[in-house]
Amino acid sequence: QVQLVESGGGLVQAAGSLRLSCAASGRTFNSYTMGWFRQAPGKDRDFVAAINWSGSSTFYADSVKGRFTISRDNAKNTVYLQMSSLKPEDTAVYYCGARKTRSGLVTTQRDYDYWGQGTQVTVSS
Repeated sequence: QVQLVESGGGLVQAAGSLRLSCAASGRTFNSYTMGWFRQAPGKDRDFVAAINWSGSSTFYADSVKGRFTISRDNAKNTVYLQMSSLKPEDTAVYYCGARKTRSGLVTTQRDYDYWGQGTQVTVSS
């Protein structure tokens, strides 16, 4: 079992930046593939980015490619999402997920085993 706690959300103006963090409990963090998803009001939870266990491989949704960067620090049991050039359409609750495998960067919710409680990101125009 792993527990995930997101932080770093808030209100930011368009074109601004935010860095989200997701801290994981447990001693096996480097066994997990990690991902970020987001859910806007009235919409499904959508994939944003994923990173493999070592941080050597990443994958992004087209909507955030070139603006967002996912990274991880296994010594700190933390995964990050650096968000730049933010747009109002990035407004959502952002969730991190953990997948109990070192292999494969997947983009579907059902492939992740654990979730955090989410952190709100609001981008004003």
